[in-house]
Amino acid sequence: MTENPKRPIDALDRMETPGFMAMHHTLYWFYHSLFTLGFSIRMQGERNMPPTGPALVVANHQSFFDPLLIGLCARRPLVYVARKTLFKNRFFAAMIRGLNAVPIDQEGIGKEGIRIVLDQLSRGRAVVLFPEGERTWDGKMLPLRPGIHLLIKRTQAPIVPVGIAGAFDAWPRTRVLPIPAPVCFPGCAGRLSVALGKPLDARRFAELPREQALRELFDKIHDEQVRAEKRRPR
Repeated sequence: MTENPKRPIDALDRMETPGFMAMHHTLYWFYHSLFTLGFSIRMQGERNMPPTGPALVVANHQSFFDPLLIGLCARRPLVYVARKTLFKNRFFAAMIRGLNAVPIDQEGIGKEGIRIVLDQLSRGRAVVLFPEGERTWDGKMLPLRPGIHLLIKRTQAPIVPVGIAGAFDAWPRTRVLPIPAPVCFPGCAGRLSVALGKPLDARRFAELPREQALRELFDKIHDEQVRAEKRRPR
């Protein structure tokens, strides 16, 4: 059965309801406790996330934990873009739909992804993208896909760079299950840290040549990853 792309987009209308917000706050504190106790998470720069209005949140991609980690730094509900193949398993699909994920045909940001993201930004929502297009194999950042520049050229939403550190050690793509790093066991490798940078002006990046824009945006995300790495518990 073919995935209907309208279904998850329409389902996001529930984000404006009081019931959803109550559930969101409950899950926020549940996951906050889980990652604090289980992975010793540290966060910084939470105030850099715009509390309302459209925002394009771009981050490095280390593990399946990444969407949850960014959500813990945001407080407001976020929308995530995920490749359509992740929705094949109905149980996993139900979980990521609960995180406001919408499917696209490919990794990276193609024409369909741009259309979906622009639609969500026009509704005043914050959208999370991983412009590398896939999780890292070795913990290092991959080059950004060109589609992110096409998207930036069509929106004036502020860009929030996010750096994630430790998630590769906690749950690399070569492992089926994560490796806990609880606060009571010092020296575990998989302790987590997330850093949010100050919002960037999308208009400036839109005016730059593509390669320069990709290089500068890569550097901004990498700077936040380095900042997060310095704050990781040891």
